[in-house]
Amino acid sequence: MRKVYRKIDQIAGNVITLRAGGVASRELALVRSTRGESMAQVIRLDGENVYLQVFAGSRGIATDAEVQFLGHSMRVAFSDDLLGRVFDGSGVPRDRGPALTDNYVAIGGPSVNPAKRIIPRNMVRTGIPMIDVFNSLVESQKLPIFSVAGEPYNELLARIALQAEVDVIILGGMGLKHDDYLIFREKLEAQGAMARAVMFVHTAADPTVECLMVPDLSLAVAEQFALQDKRVLVLLTDMTNYADAMKEVAITMEQIPSNRGYPGDLYSQLAARYEKAVDFDSAGSITILAVTTMPGDDVTHPVPDNTGYITEGQFYLRNGRIEPFGSLSRLKQFVNGDTRSDHRAIMDGMIQLYASFKETLEKQAMGFRMSAWDRKLLKYGERFEKEMMDLSVNIPLEQALDRGWAILADCFEASETGLSSKLIGQYWPKGKPETAAAEERKAEEPESEGPKEETAKTEAEDEKPSTDGKPEGDSD
Repeated sequence: MRKVYRKIDQIAGNVITLRAGGVASRELALVRSTRGESMAQVIRLDGENVYLQVFAGSRGIATDAEVQFLGHSMRVAFSDDLLGRVFDGSGVPRDRGPALTDNYVAIGGPSVNPAKRIIPRNMVRTGIPMIDVFNSLVESQKLPIFSVAGEPYNELLARIALQAEVDVIILGGMGLKHDDYLIFREKLEAQGAMARAVMFVHTAADPTVECLMVPDLSLAVAEQFALQDKRVLVLLTDMTNYADAMKEVAITMEQIPSNRGYPGDLYSQLAARYEKAVDFDSAGSITILAVTTMPGDDVTHPVPDNTGYITEGQFYLRNGRIEPFGSLSRLKQFVNGDTRSDHRAIMDGMIQLYASFKETLEKQAMGFRMSAWDRKLLKYGERFEKEMMDLSVNIPLEQALDRGWAILADCFEASETGLSSKLIGQYWPKGKPETAAAEERKAEEPESEGPKEETAKTEAEDEKPSTDGKPEGDSD
């Protein structure tokens, strides 16, 4: 039987302070007050002073409330029964299903030993051309989606959850609006993907400390599934809310603030979560895709700025599209050489032409006269944005590559694409001439055959001398 403490020395916000011995950092405690019971977690130790963050808030807690430490940190029950379930940030079922009480595993453990990791080698197909073709997502990769408030980043994550070719989806929501949570759940259930998904959801109305636990709960469960030889994709949204929760707790603890009020260990805290991405040498893998909103679209904000030093690239979501400029997957070269021989060529060639299209738009906006080449680029850019960049496009990689060739053939001559003649001979759409001149000659030949004969006959008659040997126009 563990000791019960009945004297609280200080209550500040949702943090209570008392004197206790034999307590470990991050240990859980049960707080009993007149309003009922609530879980709490040790967030700081200062000699005998123990600081606990109360999950349900400190309202109604008096200085004579009972505090009993449980002797363990936050844990989560793991089994295949997790699939299809929804939990809150403390691991309590949110879907009104039964609580799971067997096979507990600790959360927030160390990242995987590098000796157990292997070089990334498999692509995670999503059915989104701007990812599959231009910035391939690779197993064990950690990638953020940089965006701003109002962009459809949650809709993008929902699509990836539905379409990604993986075994298990773990969705961790932090600070979600209740409507966003319902959209995630309804989409997964409607498409039958909930059977392979687990959701840990913290809404904006839930206690702040639960927000801090969502990534650790999600990644602890993901690690256990990966050890069962499963390919796991962890989707987190929004890591900026996670960092803001850290800041709120740090301010309550009167810690010395760092850049823009965030705690000084922001980088270490983010890295500890992202470094959970792994491809085991004898088991499955964990891939992390996390939304990071940028206040004011400022990439120098501490959260996206620190994130960029940890992750292996990033996606920029702007105007409802994944921007090709700035977006980068640093591991794509490990997989895009093994998909199809034209993958890298299409990836490079189409982006180069799209960059030229952007320059042409600037010229057009300044009133420059459009050349024939400019008009081709304008046609190409419009089709590229509509048929490749639009997030509603849902096609496999091979079909996306074929569509890329079709767009190029409709807008340019083969020699204008900058692609090798070998690839052009292999993939250029059948029935599409490789040069505009060839197409024009083919179109003109049947129509010009008659007029040419008539012209030649007329010229021959004009050159024929008159029968009487007199020059034309003379008379007797």
